[in-house]
Amino acid sequence: MADEELHKTPTDGQTEVEASVTVEEAEPTTADQGKGAHDDHPTLAEAATYVENDEIPLGKIQSVLDSTVDESQLTPQMRRMMQRQKENSKRVEESIKGTKANPSWYVPLFCTLMVIGLVWAVVFYLTNNTYPIPGIGFWNLAIAFGFILVGFLMTVGWR
Repeated sequence: MADEELHKTPTDGQTEVEASVTVEEAEPTTADQGKGAHDDHPTLAEAATYVENDEIPLGKIQSVLDSTVDESQLTPQMRRMMQRQKENSKRVEESIKGTKANPSWYVPLFCTLMVIGLVWAVVFYLTNNTYPIPGIGFWNLAIAFGFILVGFLMTVGWR
């Protein structure tokens, strides 16, 4: 049903080509006529050149595009789609703000702990159960697995 609504053609006899208006053919609205070149919102063409030159963030471009849309000319499906897009953008921004990151030393530390544990166990087996700490025997394996376990438990808390 939703696909049928999205693919309907205009009912007044126009084809899609006749009903669409390009940016060059669009006449400025009364709100656009009072704006000068030094306003806060650049025109659509200026915004496009800004994006190519990486001068302004894409969020500002999106606000320009949103402000140039005349909602009275949109179909109900397009209005719902734009509303859903705004809600999704808001939800993503809120989830990003709530995300906590680990300090920069966290990942190298747990990787190092796991590698130390692995090297400890390899040295123990290659030296016929005598080193890294002579005299404690198979407790060397417990130490090696302890390093590996602590490193692995740190990976669980990695954000």
